Amino acid sequence: MNGLPQAKHYNLTHYQQRYNWDCGLSCIIMILSTAQREQMLTNFEQICKEEGFGSSTWTIDLCYTLLRFQVRHEYYTKTLGIDPNYTQHSYYSKIIDNDEKRVTRKFKDAKAHGLRVEQRTVDMQVILKHLATHGPVILLTNASLLTCEICKRNVLEKFGCFHVSCIAQNTRMPTPVNKRYAGHYVVLCGYDLNAKKLYYHNPEVHDGHICRCLVDAMDTARKAYGTDEDIIFIYAPQNSTK
Repeated sequence: MNGLPQAKHYNLTHYQQRYNWDCGLSCIIMILSTAQREQMLTNFEQICKEEGFGSSTWTIDLCYTLLRFQVRHEYYTKTLGIDPNYTQHSYYSKIIDNDEKRVTRKFKDAKAHGLRVEQRTVDMQVILKHLATHGPVILLTNASLLTCEICKRNVLEKFGCFHVSCIAQNTRMPTPVNKRYAGHYVVLCGYDLNAKKLYYHNPEVHDGHICRCLVDAMDTARKAYGTDEDIIFIYAPQNSTK
């Protein structure tokens, strides 16, 4: 793609999620400095309590958590708040009643807290440009559509975030009509334009390897219904790049 380095990679310290709901927080842990990471892990339960999300996190919750650690970021989404259509969605229907007041309040108060939250979507060129020039990216994806050439069938389904395991994918596969939605956060940490691949940390992975997939495959997973195309651009990463 025009004007971008052919490859980029951020050295992140992998962290495996502990539960079936903390993939987003695990992504944050991966982009924090060593000292911040230790602070987050030491005070994990207290932070969850203070932020009010318990065991159900939305992307806006992640932004407030990043704010706690003074990590500069921008959050883009199709919906400022909760899409009312999600009340009919089996994945969301059980959690919206508990989360709606908190999520609505956090969106309303975001600007007053200095958070940059915008109602917009971005294309892959914007994502690649950010990776090339600024830092990692936290994406909300549909895990049922998220495939990896490295994991194959080695990804543990211990936490139940995936409804299907990662499988090898060398070409873009059609989306099966019966794929269920399973919201799952990952951290994009690099790309290779010649190979048309994206590299990412999947917090469900147990051995710390870096996953990879075709750019188009990630685009499909992040644009799936239910994600609101939520994306958090991270600036000034603490980790080294190459």
